[in-house]
Amino acid sequence: MPLTPRLGPTAEAAGALLGRLLLASIFLHEAWSKLVAYPSAVAYMQAFGLPGELLPLAIAVELGGGLMILLGLFTRAAALVLAGFCVVTAIVFHAKLGNRNELLHFEKDIAIAGGFLVLAARGAGAWALDQWRSTGSADPIASVSGI
Repeated sequence: MPLTPRLGPTAEAAGALLGRLLLASIFLHEAWSKLVAYPSAVAYMQAFGLPGELLPLAIAVELGGGLMILLGLFTRAAALVLAGFCVVTAIVFHAKLGNRNELLHFEKDIAIAGGFLVLAARGAGAWALDQWRSTGSADPIASVSGI
């Protein structure tokens, strides 16, 4: 008997959806923030020795990856890309670990990368476009919840 009981299929599907929403929200917000304050975002990157020409790539990764995670579309690939993005962000932008605030941001980025690795390993869950694509079901929510 497992130490913790399994959730029912509806609770598992809802939990995976909520988890994807929470993970995606920070990346969608950050992409939007970079778009509306583009010159400031370029200056920030350049202050860390990165060329401003990389900003469109960062925005594309955050926006595209965030949307893919939110929708559960190509979730495993998007999660791996965003995990790598988080690790690179931690190393490049939050490497002054003697500064408590920088350490906190470093740890946050590494923890989010860990969450993405779990998502890559486990998949998006039943309420995701990946599930709909793999089953061809007309209504993936009904097939999980028994509706």
